[in-house]
Amino acid sequence: MGFSRGLAASLGMFALGAAWGQSSQVQISGLLDLGIYRDFKGTAQLGTIQRSHITFSGVEDLGGGLKTTFRLSHRLDLDTGLNEGFGQKPFWHGESTVGLRGDWGHVRLGRALSALWAHDWKFDPWGHINRVASSAWYQWFYYAPTDRVSNNGAPEFGRTPNGIFYDSPTLGGFTLHLSGSPERTQGAGGGKPYAASLEYARGPLSGLLALDRNGSGDRALFGAVKYRLGVTTLGETTLMASTDDSRRAQGLGRSRVLSVGATHKLAAQTTLRAGVGRQKLDDDTRLFYSLGADHALSRRTTLYLSLGHQRLDHKGGSTSLGAGMSHAF
Repeated sequence: MGFSRGLAASLGMFALGAAWGQSSQVQISGLLDLGIYRDFKGTAQLGTIQRSHITFSGVEDLGGGLKTTFRLSHRLDLDTGLNEGFGQKPFWHGESTVGLRGDWGHVRLGRALSALWAHDWKFDPWGHINRVASSAWYQWFYYAPTDRVSNNGAPEFGRTPNGIFYDSPTLGGFTLHLSGSPERTQGAGGGKPYAASLEYARGPLSGLLALDRNGSGDRALFGAVKYRLGVTTLGETTLMASTDDSRRAQGLGRSRVLSVGATHKLAAQTTLRAGVGRQKLDDDTRLFYSLGADHALSRRTTLYLSLGHQRLDHKGGSTSLGAGMSHAF
């Protein structure tokens, strides 16, 4: 009798869940990336060149144009199976948010990329994720981590914990993004972080203006533009340029970066990439040159080659070279 009652109760709960969940959608997605590369110190490695993640996201239609959303994203290193960051970063490092979306925009609460970091990657040929060839990886926002201590005492470049995030509707090609936290940052400064960006995208032209200030008083100013040229018999070319001015609080450091880049799609399967970054870091000048090529084996699987070369004033340079494969799902 007890078993029968338990089974009936379980079936009842299942039916109730199915009835309540008819208007909800849950998706599992991600990117798996692994390659062989020589880093800028000359060490051969097998590991993540780009970023691997698995993401659970969902939307439920509440009616009246209102929807609830959630997103849980885990970042990992495929070569070891460990959490990204040698255990310093949280399990749901990529994002952990719940929110509401309507005609007025989208509000999320939790941990996610700030209003700057959520959109700057669109103006780097490698999407700000390639450890071999992306000048953005090494040069952008050098003195402005989003939080100095959020990864078990280590800096976090990108994500705001305990945050509120807002994305406005798009009007005339413009979209406003805001982020911040009502909680004070631990450690030096003890302030409340905030960020804002204004994005434009219409036709072949797009651009971004952004400000990010962490709770310790470090701040970054960023501006970027991108233009997609028309398709010709030789393929399609996209040109991009950006500038970044990041400063550490109390005048303890300043980094200014000018980057230019391009992508050229030869065909549906092959894309060429190139970029140059110039960084004025305090009294030093650092240059970063990069080349790359992607070849899509399918809609989800891509093989790629990446080359990066960095120089510090007249003190010589170092080169990194890598080849990898990524699979999106």
